[in-house]
Amino acid sequence: MLIGQLTDIHIGFDRKADPELNLLRLRQALGRIAAAPQRPDLMLLTGDLTEFGDAESFATLRATLAPLGVPCWPIPGNHDQRDTLIAAFPAAGMHDGFVQYAIEAEGLCILMLDTFEPGRHGGAFCGARARWLSEQLAARPTTPTLIAMHHPPFASGIAWMDPDLDEAWLDRFAGAIAGHAQIVGITTGHVHRAATTRWRGHTVTICPSTAAAVALDFAPMDPARPDDRVIITDEPPGFALHHWDGTQLTSHLLITSEANPLARWNEGTRAMIAGMFTERS
Repeated sequence: MLIGQLTDIHIGFDRKADPELNLLRLRQALGRIAAAPQRPDLMLLTGDLTEFGDAESFATLRATLAPLGVPCWPIPGNHDQRDTLIAAFPAAGMHDGFVQYAIEAEGLCILMLDTFEPGRHGGAFCGARARWLSEQLAARPTTPTLIAMHHPPFASGIAWMDPDLDEAWLDRFAGAIAGHAQIVGITTGHVHRAATTRWRGHTVTICPSTAAAVALDFAPMDPARPDDRVIITDEPPGFALHHWDGTQLTSHLLITSEANPLARWNEGTRAMIAGMFTERS
């Protein structure tokens, strides 16, 4: 099974522009996905799908995704709203007022988590959400499980995007996943660029955004003293493809710049490729 992931699309940010830049960037990513040798079996939409959470932007998003012909499963980010998200994607599940639900396919369970807190840029994960996650994991102790959420639970090193590592929600989330060896990965968004780390015994990946990227700058930042550093760049739109082979999940983090062929699988490369396969035997 091939699982696509789009995140931080921010439809509606520049809605007065014709055409809207974030919509063009989304279409660029979708074009790359559609042209791939294998299309995803499903798409995860991991938050900040719109800029303002309005119904018009969600309708635009749904219409733009429709030609791909792939089931799309969303969760909210800090720029979204739950009611308009569910109105546009009614198949997404709700529990205790939060957009979180389970997807089961090809022997894999995907748990879609809601880390949205109205009025807050950073993440949240209350007791009700933690109980739901604990119950879902306990109910499937031997089923390989991928967790999808908007906010990463770790610090990327980009000061203005990172959580305070003393925030209570991080420990609450860690407690809910502790001891669950069936978790094969955690995938997130929010930071607008690709990253991966090992956190509390689990591999966590940040999918790159389709909207403009956050600049990679590890220098400390004083929130009271602007220093004219670059904070947003026009790097190409990104997305992720997660390959599930029935036992292992492998995540590929991609950008949509043109990939010009430099070599092909033909008589000229036959000896090289054959040698690689020989090494495995």
